[in-house]
Amino acid sequence: MSRASVPYRWATWGDLNAFFGLMLDNLTNLVLLWGLLALVGFPQDIYFSRMVPGTALGVMVGDLIYTWMAFRLARKSGNPDVTAMPLGLDTPSTIGVAVAVLIPCYLAGTENGLSPHDAGMVTWQVGMATMVFMGIVKVIASFAGGFIQKVVPQAGLLGSLAGVGVALLGFLPFKHIYHMPIVGMVALGLMVYTLVAKIELPGKIPGAFAAVLMGTALYYIAGPLGWLGVEFAPPSGGLSLAFPLPTLTWTEQAGEALKYLPFAVPFGLLTIVGGINVTESARCAGDDFKTRDILLTEAFATLVAGTCGGVVQSTPYIGHPAYKSMGGRAAYTLATALFVGLGGMLGYVSWIVAAIPAAAVAPLLMFVGLEITGQAFEVCPKKHYPAIFLALLPVVGELLRIGLVTVMFDPGMSGGMLKGEDARSMFDVSVILGHGFIISSMLWAAAAARLIDRAVVAASAWFGVLALLTLFGFVHSVVPTGDIYLPWLLPDAGPVYRLTLSYLVLSGMLLVLSLTGGARKRPSEA
Repeated sequence: MSRASVPYRWATWGDLNAFFGLMLDNLTNLVLLWGLLALVGFPQDIYFSRMVPGTALGVMVGDLIYTWMAFRLARKSGNPDVTAMPLGLDTPSTIGVAVAVLIPCYLAGTENGLSPHDAGMVTWQVGMATMVFMGIVKVIASFAGGFIQKVVPQAGLLGSLAGVGVALLGFLPFKHIYHMPIVGMVALGLMVYTLVAKIELPGKIPGAFAAVLMGTALYYIAGPLGWLGVEFAPPSGGLSLAFPLPTLTWTEQAGEALKYLPFAVPFGLLTIVGGINVTESARCAGDDFKTRDILLTEAFATLVAGTCGGVVQSTPYIGHPAYKSMGGRAAYTLATALFVGLGGMLGYVSWIVAAIPAAAVAPLLMFVGLEITGQAFEVCPKKHYPAIFLALLPVVGELLRIGLVTVMFDPGMSGGMLKGEDARSMFDVSVILGHGFIISSMLWAAAAARLIDRAVVAASAWFGVLALLTLFGFVHSVVPTGDIYLPWLLPDAGPVYRLTLSYLVLSGMLLVLSLTGGARKRPSEA
């Protein structure tokens, strides 16, 4: 039988793993966006009933088209093992648009006398308009992506993303992690164990799934026991119908959205350049998709999302070869399209997003930060490293601006990111993370390096040392001056004990995992 006559194997068992990975990536971005908006008191009903359905519809349209393109390529090439290009919500711009567009717009509205609901509606319309404008720019750039890639050096394209990786994806998630350390630290440890060190879990459970599942389980176990250190809030509400339809509502705030485009458009252009790269990656893996078709599809999906209420752009994901190696074909993109798209309309995606604590998904965002920062140094010529370093500085400056405006000055002043208790919480996290930073940085890096070397017991020991040092304030001191102490003499030792316990749970979990087969494999065998 010739290859041309072999039917397309569009669904295999490998699609199950690939589906979960792609679906979870999209849900993670929705959880992340809600975590950021919730910090400033954004109305929950507007996010879940208006923003999520339209955003999910964009994912649905894009993945359905990519599924059809896989069938078309399989028929044309005679290759029965074509893997569809994965599409989902773009993580860097999820954070970038939230921080640079949605949150400032909402705070500006409330400071100008609008009610939270009215400010939220204006912000939603600005977000829609921003997506529409980005979609238009992406359609045009689809025909000039190669030119952009040639004109702008890689250090410029990737260096700016590295800045986002270090400052926004790297640091800001720590706010969630240290806010609920028993959840965040364990999820972070599992992320390093599986995604960084690439150690398999028993049953080849996907690392992202394990990190979110363990963190969420700890949230619902520790919450009723009062071990979180914050108020336990189980999800409320049930399924609700919200069918996103095209609307011109976004035109009401189109003028206001224009002033945010200098912040938003670069993220759109980067998905175009990224789309070129991932299409080439897929071609090297044996699936020769047309680059322009891939780019126009993601641009069209962004336009659909924007005109139907969405506020996050879609992008072809970097991991096509990974999904192919999992055995994914076309069923995983079809399943993702239906699960995310219908879930946005029927409300179960909103319920899942509300049920997963931000501390459980924050480590996955940090992993994305690690990856895009590492990519900048891996891909760019060594002589351009100084240029990458320069690209990091403006983003670090923006991070400092956020902290200065929200804490050292009036937390409610125009341009502030957080207010009141949230500003104080961000400041407290910065203090705890900074105290003893030389020691904690050294021990965290030592533990991660031992995990990468498959020395899991040694990594567990380092986290045990961190627990001991945390207990007495040598690292993560809760005293503003950074002093060491005997915890039982503190007026409130709860934060100390919770953080110490989180390190101990992480250390114990690694000891248990050291007994599994994946931990005993040498790096060369993995």
